Amino acid sequence: MMLKVCDLHFTYNSHPLLSDIDFSLNRGQLLVILGPNGVGKTTLLKCMNAMHRPARGTILVEERDILTLRPAAIARNIGYVSQKSETSRLSVFDAVLMGRTPHIRWRMGRDDLDKVEAILCSLGLESLRMRYVDTLSGGELQKVSIARALVQEPELLLLDEPTSALDLKNQVEIMNLIRRVVDGHRIAAVMTMHDLNMALRHADQVLFLKEGFIHALSTPQAVTSEMIEQVYGLAVHIHHLNGQPVVLPLT
Repeated sequence: MMLKVCDLHFTYNSHPLLSDIDFSLNRGQLLVILGPNGVGKTTLLKCMNAMHRPARGTILVEERDILTLRPAAIARNIGYVSQKSETSRLSVFDAVLMGRTPHIRWRMGRDDLDKVEAILCSLGLESLRMRYVDTLSGGELQKVSIARALVQEPELLLLDEPTSALDLKNQVEIMNLIRRVVDGHRIAAVMTMHDLNMALRHADQVLFLKEGFIHALSTPQAVTSEMIEQVYGLAVHIHHLNGQPVVLPLT
């Protein structure tokens, strides 16, 4: 297993927020964490790169315990895309180049510049390389954030609601991009989101959180309307369209 989370517990102000979290993921797989607001999706994601320290448990990436590594070593193994991207008066090229920081000892080298150029081209961002980040659209900015994470050459990519606040076209583009990155770079990826239909369309596995516990861990095809109703408290019907599950609320 490329990623293995074992017996993870997280507390906040002595209040249990996550309990008995166990799951694993292979290379080339995308796991989507689902559940209501406030259930701990982002907290679980941040535990996976040690931004939050669990009360107990282990998080293994290629057999290395992330919780024992220095921040620079974590950054070389894990790329993180936050829910809100920072805008600044940097060019797109320079913003992505910052992702090479964990690998640099003395100064930027030709190899670092070439890796940035290659990532920009592979994501279709080469025409934006000299644009300032603070002039980009929401979809363009999210692609730049993903590029910056990828240029770290991570084993694991973590994304916190990467399609939030984007229009439908950009949501589809970002999800197709993430799927292409996972398949093409043969990395594992974990992301949080609210859109059940996007998750079921693109994920290899979906993990439903309820009250701090894993309520269900399933392939998209095995998700049932009962699972969704138990987690969200909403009756739904799952219809299959061209072989893809589509969730429809029964209200």
